[in-house]
Amino acid sequence: MRRVIAPLSLTLLLAAGCAPAVPEPAGDAAPTGRQAVFDERAAQITAAWQPGAEWSDGYIPLQEPTMAVGNPGFTPDTQAAFRAGWYRDQIPLPKEQPEDGTIQFPSGTLTVPLVSAAEAYRELDRGDPPACGGRPTNPATPPAPADGPDTGVSTSPQTACIPLTVTAVELASVPVRTSRGEAAVPAWLFTIDELTAPVARLAVAPAAVGVPPEPVAPTAPLPLELVGALDLRAVDDATLTVRLGIGACDTGLTPLVYEQDDIVVVGGAVTRSTGVCTEQLLLEPVTVQLAAPLGERTVLDVLGGGPLRLTTG
Repeated sequence: MRRVIAPLSLTLLLAAGCAPAVPEPAGDAAPTGRQAVFDERAAQITAAWQPGAEWSDGYIPLQEPTMAVGNPGFTPDTQAAFRAGWYRDQIPLPKEQPEDGTIQFPSGTLTVPLVSAAEAYRELDRGDPPACGGRPTNPATPPAPADGPDTGVSTSPQTACIPLTVTAVELASVPVRTSRGEAAVPAWLFTIDELTAPVARLAVAPAAVGVPPEPVAPTAPLPLELVGALDLRAVDDATLTVRLGIGACDTGLTPLVYEQDDIVVVGGAVTRSTGVCTEQLLLEPVTVQLAAPLGERTVLDVLGGGPLRLTTG
């Protein structure tokens, strides 16, 4: 039986951007208003969440397989290259498959097959960058000015779209959010000449990588004032940073959370605009303080009922 931890109602300090949400005063009174509506749907979400044995026994990552390790010192151009997967290798990449590796979970280990560095690089590298519009191929060459005086065209040097240069590779482990909490997962670390930290590509062979089950959302439509969560941006002990999807004219955003001993459900509530508004989805980062450290608990979205992935960059 799941033990319910007292739910929290959290208020976003909009003026501070991604500011800490403040819990309502503690008490024995039952939740009312937005929190009560949220709790009812969250309880339905948790009751429907039946992920199967692989969720707790296998390896199901809840994070992208490519990540920067530490502070990479991105510039706008190197960050664009990282996101697009533009790389060039300057070293021979080992093609031999290494011995099986070990994933270290908070409460156990799992032995898994690994891919070679060459295979990891093939997954890492997603092609060459195109020529950037208005940018020269040679970063040191300024664009040619147009004919005529005072054209308004800048002649200062601009940086071309360039790939990231791989100069070394080693097998190590990196922290990864999984269905079993944060785990140390084998990964190939690629040293990048243009960055101050390596780029990791998880080394677990595809055959050993599970996928999250399809969530079962409540059949009732989402109450008008509730909004769902898109992803996790950070996990720090009992503090979660999540992004909520709100409308361009929504106001009064209040992050909401519902905790159990094995599941956390997150979302939010807003005041909907009664006037004409553009159909635009905004991603608002908010900070949620849990009653207890997240640990191995799964974070679910109150809208669709699925697990949230940790995204960066």
